[in-house]
Amino acid sequence: MNLLPKYDVIVVGAGHAGCEAAAAAANMGSKTLLITMDMNKIAQMSCNPAMGGVAKGQIVREIDALGGYSGIISDLSMIQFRMLNQSKGPAMWSPRAQCDRIVFSIGWRDYLESLPNLDFWQDAVTELAIENKTVVGVKTAWGIDFSAKTVILTNGTFLNGLMHVGQTKIEGGRVSEPPIKALSEQIQSYGFRLGRMKTGTPMRIDGRTVDFSQLTEQKGDENIQAFSFMHENESLPFLKQRSCYICETSETVHSKLSEGLKSSPLYDGTIQSIGPRYCPSIETKLQTFPDKNSHQLFVEPEGESTIEYYLNGFSSSLPWENQLAALRKIKGFENARIFRPGYAIEYDFFDPTQLKSTLETKIIENLFFAGQINGTTGYEEAGAQGLMAGINAHLKINEKPAFTLNRDQAYIGVLIDDLITKGVDEPYRMFTSRAEFRILLRQDNADVRLTELSHKIGLASDERMKRLKNKIDLRDHFIQFASDFSCKPEYINDSLEKLNTSPLQQKTKLRKIIMRPQVHIEALRGVIEPLENEIQSHSISNEIIQAAEILIKYEGYINRERLLAEKLTRLENIPIENLNYEKIQSLSTEGRQKLIKIQPKTIAQASRISGVSPSDISVLLVYLGR
Repeated sequence: MNLLPKYDVIVVGAGHAGCEAAAAAANMGSKTLLITMDMNKIAQMSCNPAMGGVAKGQIVREIDALGGYSGIISDLSMIQFRMLNQSKGPAMWSPRAQCDRIVFSIGWRDYLESLPNLDFWQDAVTELAIENKTVVGVKTAWGIDFSAKTVILTNGTFLNGLMHVGQTKIEGGRVSEPPIKALSEQIQSYGFRLGRMKTGTPMRIDGRTVDFSQLTEQKGDENIQAFSFMHENESLPFLKQRSCYICETSETVHSKLSEGLKSSPLYDGTIQSIGPRYCPSIETKLQTFPDKNSHQLFVEPEGESTIEYYLNGFSSSLPWENQLAALRKIKGFENARIFRPGYAIEYDFFDPTQLKSTLETKIIENLFFAGQINGTTGYEEAGAQGLMAGINAHLKINEKPAFTLNRDQAYIGVLIDDLITKGVDEPYRMFTSRAEFRILLRQDNADVRLTELSHKIGLASDERMKRLKNKIDLRDHFIQFASDFSCKPEYINDSLEKLNTSPLQQKTKLRKIIMRPQVHIEALRGVIEPLENEIQSHSISNEIIQAAEILIKYEGYINRERLLAEKLTRLENIPIENLNYEKIQSLSTEGRQKLIKIQPKTIAQASRISGVSPSDISVLLVYLGR
């Protein structure tokens, strides 16, 4: 008697990638199993308790627009909201939320448990079941065999995880949690290229022992915006808001830290793996910036009411004594006590150039990788990969076309394309600078870009589509109103002069006035009565006003970037799969080697591979008769 069902999708690991993968596959109709070592740590915020940030906030909004849950859970657990980069153009605006890590994890579990197609199993996966280079299930530490049509690995830092605090080494994938052994070796035996990476986390501090009067308070925005488009018209926040604080290191702090460098695993040769360049440990900052007298640190609460604080910017693997001694030299922390020291962790990852654009591996059919196993860092990057892997696992077993996103459609498209074409030589983190078309990929229009695409494949709900259509109708209606309505000088000139922009000499269309860089619609409300009436009578929200204003102000830039994207998209339509590059003699040696290794699907993808020159692309176009 077979007591266990055969699953469509098995997801290994319940971090941010695993949760999004399991939810997507289950919501699309696949019978899904989520296997995790600890069901009390679903979607654990292992590092800082925050979602979003520069480029990462755009990814969270894209996940939400596609029907994922990261945005919804972030809103429910938010204890501070800030829109970053507001002094810059809207392409750079990035939402960020400080979250209650416990509420975040519980919220994820509640949502996952509400999905009828999703089962759970608490165990460790130690081996893949593979037949004829096709994955058919997994084996667990309890000796149980689960069968599945597809498997998604989202193992995070658990593959041969090794933590360091000074000279002390502890095996584990996260503090107090064991590593996964043997699985890496099995995967590597099939020809996967394996590497090691490093990340770290700072100490956790008892807030009762900190003198916050010596720190600079950093409050959140008064105008709290939702991550999820499903919450746009709801009253936020759901939890009590809390402040973060700013402090700085000093030469005295640096001196105390330097005393421990001789015992640092980063500098005595113990740690050989690559760490994140954009989120370095405090000891790495001392070595990289020896002339800098101080480094800014952010003191962030871990929850709505907890006394535990996270010291952002103070990641370390130094001996705990050196960490604590240096902390107590920071102004306001003279009497600080800690709950645990910071630590570094090394873990296995696999070369992501061995993945297809769907995140299915090229070597083992129906096996997908998502998250830090692909060499990325960050909850948001992991969640995005998990979502796409879950979608494509479901589509694959139902013999439907794959779902992929281009670089001009989403930051998620940029992320995955970078991974599979360029690979990684350090933990990959998303930045706005990685996107060629960031004016198109704004946080405010993620739903306009992606929700309809997701709805067509059966993930984004009908309710999402209904809300999107209503939003677009109201936005376009308002733009039309601004194009038709003329402002009289006598009613608006006083306001324009206060905004340091020239007064009107004659009646002028509202749209033309909004195009001025000094003018914002909000500043004109109450001054132009028909404008106020228009907004109120149609219940036009602040989000819709913002979307309309961006389209009016930046119309020329948006159209120019869209034309450029369309030109480059033509190269995406020129397939080059299964070419024999050995026979194309005019290719450079490096270009040929990289093309053979990565096997790009299109000319455009080939052009983004490091080492493939423009002349190599010209050779390929000539070879193809283009």
